[in-house]
Amino acid sequence: MRQMTLDLDKSQQRPVVMLGNGLKALLDTGAYIPVWVGGEETLIGGLGAELVKKNISFTGFGGTAYGNLYKVTIQVGDLYYPNMHIIASNEFDVPFHIILSATMFSHLIYEIDDHNHKFNITIPDQESVVRNLNIVDRNGRLYVLCNSEQEIN
Repeated sequence: MRQMTLDLDKSQQRPVVMLGNGLKALLDTGAYIPVWVGGEETLIGGLGAELVKKNISFTGFGGTAYGNLYKVTIQVGDLYYPNMHIIASNEFDVPFHIILSATMFSHLIYEIDDHNHKFNITIPDQESVVRNLNIVDRNGRLYVLCNSEQEIN
């Protein structure tokens, strides 16, 4: 097993993970879809995201929200998400850039250590640090598929 620890923002009451390069991410264990809320300009210009589809509706935030679907490479500690699908929505004014969904950590062991302000992740031996996350639309319903690079090869 491989383990890693990321710092949580001590000034926040919610689990906001420090990703580096000034980026902050809310860890939302109830979220199904990762959402970029830090402005599409930053997503495109700063991270090199590519637009996949405009005006996607998704549920969350207490109802239906809208955004654009992008492909972007994101790193969360040692976890690497190449060409990850993410919905960008400018509808929210929040003190972080991205919402990390529970689906991003599928088949991993993770712990929010609020006492020590740490986010601990354990990667079992059969899993890889390279994660593949895609959002697919099947008959108007969004599904998130996340698996390990080792499962694909």
